[in-house]
Amino acid sequence: MEREASPDFRFLATGIGSVPFLDIGGTCRLILEKFPEMPYWPQFVRRTHLEDMIVQFSEGLPLLAVEGKALVFSQGQVEKELVSFYERYLADDVEKFAVSPEYAPGLHELTALVRQQPRLSGLYIKGQTVGPVTLAAAVKDREGRSLFYYPDLVDACTKGLAIKALWQVRELSITGRRTVIFLDEPYLTGFGSAFTPVQREDVVQMLREVIDYLRERSDALVGIHCCGNTEWPVIVEARPDIISFDAFSHMEHFLLFPEAISRFIRNGGIVAWGMVPTFGYTGAETVEGIHAKLQDGLQRLLRCGIEPEEIARQSILTPACGMGTMDTPAASRVLEMLSLLSQKCARNHLKEL
Repeated sequence: MEREASPDFRFLATGIGSVPFLDIGGTCRLILEKFPEMPYWPQFVRRTHLEDMIVQFSEGLPLLAVEGKALVFSQGQVEKELVSFYERYLADDVEKFAVSPEYAPGLHELTALVRQQPRLSGLYIKGQTVGPVTLAAAVKDREGRSLFYYPDLVDACTKGLAIKALWQVRELSITGRRTVIFLDEPYLTGFGSAFTPVQREDVVQMLREVIDYLRERSDALVGIHCCGNTEWPVIVEARPDIISFDAFSHMEHFLLFPEAISRFIRNGGIVAWGMVPTFGYTGAETVEGIHAKLQDGLQRLLRCGIEPEEIARQSILTPACGMGTMDTPAASRVLEMLSLLSQKCARNHLKEL
């Protein structure tokens, strides 16, 4: 199924999610200043364990509980809790699946700031949620088994994440902007190895269920973010609008699948190039050096027959991954470099491609 004509992004910049900062209002204002065209709400992972990506989106999901700083399978009254969950889900009771200010203050703060500045230019606003595969792999029962051991609960949590994502889309859309939302799927790094026993068809089905649910009920653009190497044709098969990856470290692996990637772009798919390093940031990086690295990758796409204008229109720039593990000066520099890189690419894309 082909998509409608893609939005004209031309290397707009946005973020992935996690930040090392603690000032909620100040961080949201900084993000709005640096990325006015597509601001994103920050996850303050050092503020509280409730902003850990696994815990943060757990409100309203059945049979899950926060114990200590981890989310676990509570093994409570299974039938009763599943019945109660499905009653709310099937009734489209979206408000019951809200992400509260206690769990995501950045979401509520950024939304309020954008609404207070209606004359601010920009058509988009970005959010994120943990993806269903990563949630199912990360949550364990008391014997250490993942949710994949409990298919009924995996199905319920996948549906729960979908309706929670819809709540988020509607909340962000109050700003008058179109929502872009990423499903964060770090578990898919290394997919296909002996360490990821989940089957390909299960991964595709879980991702598609969330994506299709959102498409049927909103105009959101849905992305999948995976910061490591994975089998990218599997991601393409899930039919997201956007593929987001660590292009600084893994460009070569991504381009090992030219047929799948070219087909994705020709069908209107958007690539979010994670060009500014986070985990491997040294401080020696320059905008010019990162820009040259990006150009090398884009030239390979051109040799696959993708047009320069098509690449520019369907490209977003991001950090390589979240910044939650970085120190604050380095994270501030990453945001600055990303903003400058976006400006440079927007000015020079046709000439230099």
